[in-house]
Amino acid sequence: MSQIPAMSLALAQEQEKEGNVMTKLLEVIAIAAVAFAVTPAQAAKHAAGGCSSANLEKTETAIENMADGDGKFVAQKEIAAAQDSLLNGKMGACGAHLNKAMHATMGK
Repeated sequence: MSQIPAMSLALAQEQEKEGNVMTKLLEVIAIAAVAFAVTPAQAAKHAAGGCSSANLEKTETAIENMADGDGKFVAQKEIAAAQDSLLNGKMGACGAHLNKAMHATMGK
């Protein structure tokens, strides 16, 4: 009979540890859920901020100064797609095309 209180103490300690693990696991899941919810919103905000007439103008100027070749052709296509997206109110697509055009002007 003396082992029963000791066993119940050990069982209580084990259950407490399991409870702590579950609490920590739930905290990690909650943090991950918040991170996944915020990331797409931040990406859309960033892409929309990059698509502006000033950025389009700067990129067009850089494209004009490029040497003729495949890179210039790709950049011209991307800037045209960015302008079309901007006119149609597709800010995310505009930002993506503008970004590709900017990278093409940097030369590889």
